[in-house]
Amino acid sequence: MSNPVIAIVGRPNVGKSTLFNKLIGERRAIVEDVPGVTRDRIYGETEWRGRRLTVIDTGGIGPADGDVILSRMRMQAEIAIESADVIIFMCDGRAGLVPDDAEVAAMLRRSGKPVVPVVNKCDAVGRLPDGFYEFYELGFDTDPVAVSSASGSGTGDMLDECLRLLPEKAESAVSDGGIRVAVIGKPNAGKSSLINRIAGQERVIVSDVPGTTRDAIDTRVKNSEGVFTFVDTAGIRRGSKIHDSIEHYSVLRARTAAERADVCLIMIDATEGITEQDGKIAGIAHEAGRASIIVVNKWDALGDKDSDSAKRFTEKIRTALAFMPYAPIMFVSALTGQRVSSLFVKINEVYNQSVMRISTGTLNDVLADAVTRVQPPTDKGRRLKVFYMTQTGVAPPTFVIFCNKAELFHFSYRRYIENCLRENFGFGGTPLQLIVRERGEDGN
Repeated sequence: MSNPVIAIVGRPNVGKSTLFNKLIGERRAIVEDVPGVTRDRIYGETEWRGRRLTVIDTGGIGPADGDVILSRMRMQAEIAIESADVIIFMCDGRAGLVPDDAEVAAMLRRSGKPVVPVVNKCDAVGRLPDGFYEFYELGFDTDPVAVSSASGSGTGDMLDECLRLLPEKAESAVSDGGIRVAVIGKPNAGKSSLINRIAGQERVIVSDVPGTTRDAIDTRVKNSEGVFTFVDTAGIRRGSKIHDSIEHYSVLRARTAAERADVCLIMIDATEGITEQDGKIAGIAHEAGRASIIVVNKWDALGDKDSDSAKRFTEKIRTALAFMPYAPIMFVSALTGQRVSSLFVKINEVYNQSVMRISTGTLNDVLADAVTRVQPPTDKGRRLKVFYMTQTGVAPPTFVIFCNKAELFHFSYRRYIENCLRENFGFGGTPLQLIVRERGEDGN
């Protein structure tokens, strides 16, 4: 499953970026003693007690006055709050409780999200600031946690509270909302038009102006193939073309939508051909481990087609997206509805493949046959010994292979084992994750 998302929010200049840098272990956020330095949303990853967490650093929530920058920062913070699983609400222990803190607290309570109130700049070890207990007046269910973002003290207690408040997530994301499908792609590739065609009504704005859709919008569809929730995401531009902060945050929302989806539809504009940016967008779904379908839209608008046009276009896609040969390719027209109804069958197919489980006994029969057909590699006279394999997860299907020496398990042999799994079990439309672990020479 995708990483839980934790957003750090609060008024300007309370130390959010310093805490963010401390958590991710690098100085990615600009830290200056000036309110409003962090305008764009910045995200990174950290790990605590074996859990990977996505952390978002937000601009300070200031008064909603006429200042354009402050109003955009507030808007971004509100979007971050909406996207987060847990919110770290940071206050300044030296300044004490101020009216702006109460305003932010009211916003957080309205969100309904779990909140961990954090009092920063508690730098004196073993002694709390004089005004620390004022922060209990904020009225959250969780007691305030004293931290020093500069030294890192107290951050362990803070992260413990975050983990405690994380909502439970089932292994399969399918619920009353059905299969969750994220539609991702470049601006103007036809994502909104596709969802409107699927839903049979104008559910999202359709425009020829790239970047119209800034938020992720859910559309629930029920038909003879089942229940599906489609998420239309903002088009992902090249990084160098992301000029304003809202556009920057839309990329994060698209990434988050892909990570939380069961299936990704990767939209490609047939009239533009396959581009480098399409490859980067497809990489988002691949790295997230999501089952994927490559959807070539506007196929009706492509002139001078012949009987081999689809074959040639497919070959170009396979070359450009060589890292995901497992993803099926469909040629559609959101405008006319050509082959759009067939998407539902394919979505069900790739989803079922992504959650398929294989028994350990069956896996090891396939593994034994694979090792017999192609002997494991040797290095400096030492041969790789492969003991056994077991499946540990789904979405993506995850397998742990135990061997005598992990460094001998070369990439080429890993790819060979993956191909054997696909030959025997299919796994069409989904990436596979192979984890190699060492055991003793006797396999124990």
